[in-house]
Amino acid sequence: MSDRFDAQLSIQRVALGALTYRQELLASNIANADTPHFKARDIDFKAVLAAAAAGRAGNNSISLTTTSPRHFAAGATAAPFGAAVGYRREFQPNADGNTVNMDIERSAFAENALRLEATLSFINSQIKGMQLAMSQ
Repeated sequence: MSDRFDAQLSIQRVALGALTYRQELLASNIANADTPHFKARDIDFKAVLAAAAAGRAGNNSISLTTTSPRHFAAGATAAPFGAAVGYRREFQPNADGNTVNMDIERSAFAENALRLEATLSFINSQIKGMQLAMSQ
């Protein structure tokens, strides 16, 4: 039974994780707006969702082989969607090398917050539908 729930919500789970991680990246960009040589980062949400829809690993993780017991566990400190994270293009060069454009970051942050809210509402309605189906 839980396999059906997992299958039903798999894409939404990946979308929610990617949107949450993107919100963290955008918040980091905003927090480092005055840091010299800071490069603004963002996640390619479409690529993550396309990979999940194609059935590839939902967290974009890469498994590493350890050849010594002293090696760190693979993925212990890796970003959950690290393969899809990239640097934002510089629209207006800064003298200190910082690529954060506050207008773009605020806009992306607000848009991502709306997408997060919509995804949570969609998941909530799917769970309510499943509960209704089970109660009948």
